[in-house]
Amino acid sequence: MNRFSRAAAGVLAGVTLTLLTASPAQAAPFADPLDTPAVASTLAPRALLNGLAHAGTRIVAVGQRGHVLFSDDQGGHWHQAAVPVSTDLVALVFPTARDGWAVGHDGVVLHSADAGATWVRQFDGRKDADVGDKPLLDVWFDAHGHGMAVGAFGLALRSDDGGKTWQHWESHLDNPKALHLNAIREVGGTLYIVGEQGLILKRSTNGERFEAVPSPYQGSFFGVTGTGDSLLVFGLRGTALHSADGGQHWARADTGTQTGLTAGLALGDGALLLVSQSGQLLRSADGGATFHAQPQVKPGPASAVLVAAPGQLLIAGARGARLQALAATAAAK
Repeated sequence: MNRFSRAAAGVLAGVTLTLLTASPAQAAPFADPLDTPAVASTLAPRALLNGLAHAGTRIVAVGQRGHVLFSDDQGGHWHQAAVPVSTDLVALVFPTARDGWAVGHDGVVLHSADAGATWVRQFDGRKDADVGDKPLLDVWFDAHGHGMAVGAFGLALRSDDGGKTWQHWESHLDNPKALHLNAIREVGGTLYIVGEQGLILKRSTNGERFEAVPSPYQGSFFGVTGTGDSLLVFGLRGTALHSADGGQHWARADTGTQTGLTAGLALGDGALLLVSQSGQLLRSADGGATFHAQPQVKPGPASAVLVAAPGQLLIAGARGARLQALAATAAAK
């Protein structure tokens, strides 16, 4: 062994001995993200954001490490909300200008009563062994406090008291394989859930079940949007299906892309928008039959989209939220 090798070996042995004999007190204690408030950071507006929603005229965004941001100038400037957890947040909904809910990893459900400025934890997986560390992937509420949260491995929870208590609702879904449930949305007054392996579920007229809708595609769907009986589901490999009769019949949309479609939006003029994992912005003016890529779109992976102002979109993704001009001036429904 040469002199350099012997010296290096000595250093390595010393480091190893130090690690082996270090007192347990020197090790950083585990901090449960469910008990650790989100850290305020000036970088939060440029970090991963997964969901966007309107809270009246305010825009609220959720993302990694418990980050919740809100903007009162259509996405021009952002403020970080006070959040009691630092687990990743995936989706949110505001059925009224003041009350909103956000969901994420570890089965967490948060509620805000002040348009997203502050949040309280209502539920997490530690309270229910059947939830555990399963992530909740989407959430829906109406203005009367009736809501649902859906997630991995078929997880489906329902609340009828504004999120104060939750009940398992898996037995009310036609999902015998416990497939992942990726999104829940209300379209035309009807609730739909979409998930993996082509799963499309539609709430029954009595509201007590979600019944399977036949699907011609067996890959994963990531979202659903539309207006009235016009419905659009979208997901892996640029796949989108459109229906003009509430899901009774489907036709494959021509999206012009093979990239996963992550979010969608219905505009007031009847147009439909989709965004992709690679940052493409696609628009349809024929009910979802064909989509065309919009020019001069800023690059970057996209996970959520909404109308920030007339002619202006807000697109969220791995690099925060960015404004994107849109020719149409209609507001989103």
